[in-house]
Amino acid sequence: MEIILKQDIKSLGEKDDIVTVKAGYGRNYLIPQGFATLATSSAKKVLAENLKQAAFKQDKIKKDAEGIAERLTSVKLSIGAKAGESGKIFGAVNTIQVAEALKAQGFDVDRRRITFETEPKFVGEYVANLNLHKEVKVQVPFEVVAE
Repeated sequence: MEIILKQDIKSLGEKDDIVTVKAGYGRNYLIPQGFATLATSSAKKVLAENLKQAAFKQDKIKKDAEGIAERLTSVKLSIGAKAGESGKIFGAVNTIQVAEALKAQGFDVDRRRITFETEPKFVGEYVANLNLHKEVKVQVPFEVVAE
């Protein structure tokens, strides 16, 4: 019996795989639990079309991320923070402040996609890592200045 998996199953395969299982296993467990559907010819055509559209969407998202990454290579940010005499800032610069500085430059980047190599706790130069896509990552330098 051929079935299409609706989710990853450790011993069978991953989501959207077409696998062959024994009739009882498919009919009595996988299909009633909602883990799979029958792999009829029409279901296979629908699956192929869905996979094609998903691949097209992912390709478009990746190209958009690459375009943003290319424009971000020339950006230099400056973030103001209250600092003491020794240059230590009160608190720390966080991803929200970096996201707001990027938004002021015209880049809309989600703060959850921003990480730091070292936590910015002093006045100085730092690097923010932006994960725009699972395959597209860019580093943006920024400077923390005392207000």
